[in-house]
Amino acid sequence: MTAFVLVAGYLLMPLLVLWACLRIPAARKIGAVILCYLAGIAFGNSGLDLAAQQDTLTHLQEIAVGLALPLLLMSTNARRWIPVAGRALGAFGISALAVCLVTLAGALLLSARSDAWHVAGMSAAVYTGGTPNLAAVAEALAIPNDTFIVFHTYDTAVSLLYILFMSSLARPLLLRWLRPFQAQGGPAGGAEMNVESLSAFSDMLRQGRPPRLLVALLAAGAMMAAGYGAGLLAPGNARSAVSILALTSLGIGASLLPALHRIERTFQLGFYLLMVFCLVVGSRANLSSLADIQWDLLLFVAAVIFGSLLLAAPLCRLFRVDADTCLVTHVSAICSPPFVPVVTSALGNAELLPVGITTGIVGYAVGNYLGIGLAWAVRLVF
Repeated sequence: MTAFVLVAGYLLMPLLVLWACLRIPAARKIGAVILCYLAGIAFGNSGLDLAAQQDTLTHLQEIAVGLALPLLLMSTNARRWIPVAGRALGAFGISALAVCLVTLAGALLLSARSDAWHVAGMSAAVYTGGTPNLAAVAEALAIPNDTFIVFHTYDTAVSLLYILFMSSLARPLLLRWLRPFQAQGGPAGGAEMNVESLSAFSDMLRQGRPPRLLVALLAAGAMMAAGYGAGLLAPGNARSAVSILALTSLGIGASLLPALHRIERTFQLGFYLLMVFCLVVGSRANLSSLADIQWDLLLFVAAVIFGSLLLAAPLCRLFRVDADTCLVTHVSAICSPPFVPVVTSALGNAELLPVGITTGIVGYAVGNYLGIGLAWAVRLVF
């Protein structure tokens, strides 16, 4: 399969998903995001050899999220973000604390393994920061490549299940414990987030809209290029964080420019690109790599990801954090900023998109410290 055919397939597949959501009630209930993940998993594990196209998939994944973020941000109302920022930072702190506590408990159960402290360090780094922190801590602690690969494989598989859960069942369950989100100046997210009605997609090609959307897409492309350039100026381990920070800042700035903010359907265009991102991520989940399972390590990864949410929920209730903020900030910790739009779109809550990305960037900043510190603490204690 050539790179051109592969990319064309990924770009066109969301059209089929949107059509299914329009025509099939069951598909509409599942939702476009989850359908894209499932379609990606099915495609990636269908037996087709995608090994030669991994670089193409990596570039497509990066470009899709790099264009989607500014398009999603420029469609939101920046004046609403400030009231929820402080609460989100507090909720992120709760999530990070929960990750560290569950990691410590899990390391105790893994104490029979000589690499328990390595596993604890990787866990604290990646589940408060992201993949750049995981790589940095693995290098700092001289973690063997085999240990790194197995942990990263389990992290990818369990994180995919986690994102599916957070995009579907998590909010109804948490609303039994936590109060609902109180939007600033209107319903959560506003009309532009109502993507599942599909009416907003169906009129994107209305006369006069395509040229304006092309302007928005070109502006997003310029922001993506600027963010990438800013990342090149940073040290290797900080490039991802700097790029996303620059891209987020530019997207926020774009939301304050009437010429861009008033372009209709920029959110839908960004969401479409986000669906492409979900397809690529799903297709890169290699289920065959889970054939020879290290059950203790797999259970540890699952316990940290889901157990930290179970611990964070009552803490959020204690500090009166709402359900949506708890969910989004936990996702920003566990899965890093690029996955925040997936969940805010599924929740229909645009107000938490920029603060969720911001808390994820805070995680990039603290992840290395927490990962290395917790690893040495486990080594000294156990």
